[in-house]
Amino acid sequence: MASFPLIGISRHRLQTDGFGVTTLAAARGCPLRCRMCLNPHALDSDTPAKDVSARELFDLVKIDDLYFLATGGGVTFGGGEPLLYAEFLREFRELCGGAWHLTAETCLNVPAENVEIAAACVDEFLVDVKDMNPDIYRRYTGRDNAQVLSNLPLLINAVGPARVTARVPHIPGYNTPEDMQKSAGSLKALGVEKFDFFTYRTV
Repeated sequence: MASFPLIGISRHRLQTDGFGVTTLAAARGCPLRCRMCLNPHALDSDTPAKDVSARELFDLVKIDDLYFLATGGGVTFGGGEPLLYAEFLREFRELCGGAWHLTAETCLNVPAENVEIAAACVDEFLVDVKDMNPDIYRRYTGRDNAQVLSNLPLLINAVGPARVTARVPHIPGYNTPEDMQKSAGSLKALGVEKFDFFTYRTV
């Protein structure tokens, strides 16, 4: 039985990370070390996390079943990197069935096997691409993007382009709007059709 290092749940989210009303379940752990990480507590081994089973999480979120069914919503898995816990996602799908819309916010910088498992049980993928330029990506995340480049076509071939959205941010100090357009062109060549362009806010 797989577990999920749950660091928090956010209920009644609307049109922010999936269809309809969603509940965000955030996991601790990520392969990246992004310079402007939005959830740095997800990287900290000292951050309190409760290892929950699929049944335990299902029991926590089923209180909003009516909202999910009425709006086409469901559960969004974030973090951190939820695809590190792909077996958990599969077990959760078996419990909730097909009525809930399951979404994963992922960097795709995980083993291909994890992507294959997730593709069989998750409805929608929000892929945080950062930048397709390997040098920019490494400078910002501390890791190369080779797995991302191989996993994206794998995912699209498995689920179809309509279920994959590539998030391509402008990261001040790291890339430019021109870099974003180059990334979009590279992503289109890999089969991506849906994009979310935005700018990281600096303090």
